Amino acid sequence: MSRPPFPPFDEQTAAQKVQAAEDAWNTCDPERVALAYTTDSAWRNRDRFVTGRDEIVAFLREKWSRELDYALRKELWGFRGNRIGVRFQYECHDAAGQYWRSYGNELWEFAEDGLMRRREASINDVPITAAERRILGPRPESERGVLLPIQ
Repeated sequence: MSRPPFPPFDEQTAAQKVQAAEDAWNTCDPERVALAYTTDSAWRNRDRFVTGRDEIVAFLREKWSRELDYALRKELWGFRGNRIGVRFQYECHDAAGQYWRSYGNELWEFAEDGLMRRREASINDVPITAAERRILGPRPESERGVLLPIQ
């Protein structure tokens, strides 16, 4: 199995990888998302360490059972060879009705077949009200490439 575009990345192919990841994560389908990673992919997500597709699926199932109405935006920050740096924001709410905006940075490393073999994510959560939400569902075509605000 392979997942184009393949490294080494240029600005266009790196941006394609970032948008493809955003689109997949916005499905909240753990099995679909996991297919973009090598079978032995290693993750650090906040304070959690995950290895392999089975653990990725379990992690994402748990995540999206807590993070309700999840909606994500990713932005290419930089790239070199087989590596991509991403900044992102997502919003969701918990079972108690508290809304959150999460800000983060990811470091990605890809295998030659275009599958991600390493993902490191640092994430900070900020409580918001429902009225403060600005990320609602998947990104419309008209907003692709629009930079994320800092706040």
